[in-house]
Amino acid sequence: MSHRFGAITQNGYVVPDMDAAIRHWTQVMGVGPWFDAGVTDFSDVIYRGTPTESKVRIAMANSGDLQIELIEPQDDLPSCYREFLNASGAKGGLHHVSSWPNSEDYDRHLENFVAAGGEILQQGRAGRTRFIYLDTTYDLGAVFEMSDPTPGTRKLFAAIRDAAKTWDGQITFMAPLSHP
Repeated sequence: MSHRFGAITQNGYVVPDMDAAIRHWTQVMGVGPWFDAGVTDFSDVIYRGTPTESKVRIAMANSGDLQIELIEPQDDLPSCYREFLNASGAKGGLHHVSSWPNSEDYDRHLENFVAAGGEILQQGRAGRTRFIYLDTTYDLGAVFEMSDPTPGTRKLFAAIRDAAKTWDGQITFMAPLSHP
């Protein structure tokens, strides 16, 4: 993947219960602290070619340089998250791997993917940060996400990564975050 889309920077898990997932990741996996973005207001979301207004709750932490993102659907509206949770028998699991190329590479990678016959699953914006989920389940067994973080979002992600370096191992819910 790194030759086509850039380095993998995040694993995203869709979960049926955010609080239970955070407890598991903290106590069993030893990952934290968790930064809770709350229920996010995505904009311009298109799922399988149709606009949607689904809501999700998101929390993030890091394991070394790899960001772990937890996503809990908050409604039954169509979305790639609800589709995944329904298909998993409501257990959840690894939904996507992600890269964060710069804006120029993002556009080029997307153009090459579509030109090669790849399909877009879902796309939208979190604040000014655009994201797109590419249907790579046949190739990877998971979705591939590309995100084009703004400089402010990259700074936020670096702060989450840095917080993990000195984390004391306790279940910690940090202040709500927003995508700049």
